[in-house]
Amino acid sequence: MVGVGWAGEQHADAYAKLPGVELAGIAGLEEPVRTELAERLGVERHVATWEELLEDESLDVVSVAVPTFLHTPIAIAALERGLHVLCEKPIARTPEEAAAMVAAAEKAGRILDVAFNRRQRNDIQALRRLIEAGRLGKPYYTKAWWLRRSGIPTLGSWFTSRETAGGGPLVDLGVHLLDYALFLIGQPKVTTVSASTYDLLGSAGFGGASIPGKTGGSGEFDVEDLASAFLRLDDGGTLLVETSWATHRTDDMQFGITIYGTEGGAELRVDETLGTGTLTVFSEVDGVPAVMQLDPEPGGGHDEVVEQFLDAVRAGEGGQGAAAAELARVVDACYRSAEAGREIALS
Repeated sequence: MVGVGWAGEQHADAYAKLPGVELAGIAGLEEPVRTELAERLGVERHVATWEELLEDESLDVVSVAVPTFLHTPIAIAALERGLHVLCEKPIARTPEEAAAMVAAAEKAGRILDVAFNRRQRNDIQALRRLIEAGRLGKPYYTKAWWLRRSGIPTLGSWFTSRETAGGGPLVDLGVHLLDYALFLIGQPKVTTVSASTYDLLGSAGFGGASIPGKTGGSGEFDVEDLASAFLRLDDGGTLLVETSWATHRTDDMQFGITIYGTEGGAELRVDETLGTGTLTVFSEVDGVPAVMQLDPEPGGGHDEVVEQFLDAVRAGEGGQGAAAAELARVVDACYRSAEAGREIALS
């Protein structure tokens, strides 16, 4: 395990729960946090640097949960040593970095996976089953959002620097939206994007999260605090993505998705703080509008991500590396569209 922040802890806990898996080592610069995590999970070997950890020739897999600018060098080094890699999202800062990681995995013949834990939620999975059963017919218009009032993950940390993070909420939260939205509607290809980004609040010092959680950085804020993107899909459908770290809105931190289909519609709304949501399905029965509300059991996340990653490792195939690299291309096109003020086509 490389990284001992929140995400790293989720990975480590997930490995520790599984039979037939030994959590053999932890690397992280935050010595007190690293020591506490290692002691809690009974891990004898814990070191400061990832380079030292990767010297262990007995390792089979490595999880990478560190600041985004370190994903590519660590993942490639691990793959070149013959290790399978599970990387936190986003896969990388740029499409070029993502492509290099995918190429390294292919050359090494190893699995590269990316931790898209939101698609593993039980309510997302329940909605997917409804769509697969034909309850919505053909989806043609989808809107996915993740909106916060004051949710910038520590103003001035590595998270608010384009150089170290790759962007703001679009690359942080928006990549989750893209992943689970496209997963739900059958993985159509994105053909064009038209996006706008704004940094009017974060650059003025508004919107910092009440509980700081990120460190490092130069103290600057040079990323967006709100992004909106209109995406055309190759199946004729449309996807609208809206995400913010800081906006003058209700205090609720909320994410969700609305899908309109030819036979019905659905809307999922999740309270980020509580982690619980409501799934509503809209249809028509004998010419009469019908509404059904579902309350799927809470749960689904990094445990399922890690388990599926290890299943792919054992099978010798699978992983979300290439798909995550494609999402990196979409996010990059959104940023280029916002900068140019025009629609961008993805070749």
